[in-house]
Amino acid sequence: MTQKPIIIASDLEGVLVPEIWIAVAEETGIPELRLTTREVSDYDQLMNMRIGILREHGLGIADIQRVIANLHPLPGAAEFVRWVRERTQFVIISDTFYEFAAPLMAQMDFPTIFCHSLIIDDKGMISGYQMRLQNPKRRSVHALQDIGFRVFAMGDSYNDIAMLEVADHALLFAPPANVVADHPHFSIAHNHADVKRYLDKEVFALSG
Repeated sequence: MTQKPIIIASDLEGVLVPEIWIAVAEETGIPELRLTTREVSDYDQLMNMRIGILREHGLGIADIQRVIANLHPLPGAAEFVRWVRERTQFVIISDTFYEFAAPLMAQMDFPTIFCHSLIIDDKGMISGYQMRLQNPKRRSVHALQDIGFRVFAMGDSYNDIAMLEVADHALLFAPPANVVADHPHFSIAHNHADVKRYLDKEVFALSG
């Protein structure tokens, strides 16, 4: 029986690049912006809180983009992306925004990314956000499966669990203890070398 082609689907922040909002929190000195989907499972609640804090402090899109301009992929991440793309298809499925992601994608040779869009007013303030679709991570994996791919997915946070549950293969990547405690059935990779070993043994080996 012919195996389906493989596509690797990865989260972005905390897996390939630093957490953008934590970097913004450190740069601005606003500790509330350190909260991410590792701590808050309700994404809409989290984003509305962030937008409110930004408006309260008079911070706009340009302020966040200045922080992002100084970020770099996590150690080993760019090499990992290159390694995967030499072997099979690769896509990032993220709850970040196109307005944030572009400079980071450039540092990884522009992999495909599915994410969301910000709503920015005429003063450059973030007034809202537009989800690409509801349940985007789960539905993206389902769509890839529907068009004939076998999907490996990895992520680190609560908002990744939906896609990990429906993927053909899945790993939690360096997850916090609370995510592991709530979802102990997933295998864990502590670094990109662990992911490579898993892919070679459990995913690519099945396609020979």
